[in-house]
Amino acid sequence: MTKIILSSLLILFSTIMIFLNHPLSMGLMILIQTLLTCLLCSMMIKTYWFSYILFLTFLGGLLVLFIYVSSIASNSLFKINFKMKFTFFMFLPLIFLLSLLFMNKLNFMNNSFNSDMLNFNNLFIFFNNENKINLIKLYNNQTFFLMLMLIIYLFITLIAVVKITNI
Repeated sequence: MTKIILSSLLILFSTIMIFLNHPLSMGLMILIQTLLTCLLCSMMIKTYWFSYILFLTFLGGLLVLFIYVSSIASNSLFKINFKMKFTFFMFLPLIFLLSLLFMNKLNFMNNSFNSDMLNFNNLFIFFNNENKINLIKLYNNQTFFLMLMLIIYLFITLIAVVKITNI
């Protein structure tokens, strides 16, 4: 249940990120998303080293972005947008249901997938004839949700960076 709450909060903060205008509030939102991603990562992999290194890497990048933005951004006040509050409460049940869907609690996809479709034993990357890397270690059932959330997080961060740099 904690994974569902964390993933729904992560998706919710990603949708709120679209409505933010000030670069410092976007940086704070990225920091919150980083913390939630690292907590979710530590729950799914059952080790804290990867999430700790991931958090330190993102925090270092955010400190560089904070120095850059604080030197460029003016000292303008944050304005509270009431439309954002409305969309926050409107998207909350939808995001919770989507999180349940991704965590397979509603079992929508269990009937449509065959076990042969999820078998990745035949997928290999050939560097040489001797060195074969099996993709099942990267995209197995235990880390698939984490990999999907990291891909979505990096995509939304890419959109935010493009939005910030598009002057």
